[in-house]
Amino acid sequence: MAKSDSKSASKPDPNPKFSHRDPSHPDFWSERFEQDFTPWDTGGVPQALQQYVARAKPAATLIPGCGSGYEVAFLAEAGWDVTAIDFSSAAVDAARKVLGKWSERVLQADFFTYQPQQPLGLIYERAFLCALPPARRAAIVSRWAELLPAAGTLAGFFYFDDAPKGPPFGISRVELERLLHTDFELANEQDVTDSITVFAGKERWMEWRRRG
Repeated sequence: MAKSDSKSASKPDPNPKFSHRDPSHPDFWSERFEQDFTPWDTGGVPQALQQYVARAKPAATLIPGCGSGYEVAFLAEAGWDVTAIDFSSAAVDAARKVLGKWSERVLQADFFTYQPQQPLGLIYERAFLCALPPARRAAIVSRWAELLPAAGTLAGFFYFDDAPKGPPFGISRVELERLLHTDFELANEQDVTDSITVFAGKERWMEWRRRG
């Protein structure tokens, strides 16, 4: 019985209790990582990103809100100069444990104030836009545009849904295009076939090119 109790105690609480309710604050995410509650975690590298890397030239890459950071190792091993950031210290710790020799590629930083060491060629979007409240969307898009030079690429997964509660906070395609069209043009998109449950049937891989 004692052995069984010990094993059970090591498992994540199926009904965790959280005190932080504002996803725009790092403590919201740290609390969830600390309790091993990460239903957005893919556990690996999505197929669409693998396909993109196979046909694109390596570029200096930023991953905002990296979570566990599986894509960091994948990109680094493919020859991409990648940096991942997260404002949650617990998320950074989790990513560094996953990444091993690539752990130094993950920094604790705020996306809205972070300054890359060199000009970027790619910003990889993976559940960052939908992680923060809709009121932050315009600021996120503005920062994407500030960080990317002309012809730079914003590529990744965009979550479309009209449910009012989140995270994840879904967006309509019309609203996404309205926010992006001034600074970006859509260069490519495709269906996503390996979504995890929370995103299934509601996300698309999209590549947006920074206008000159």
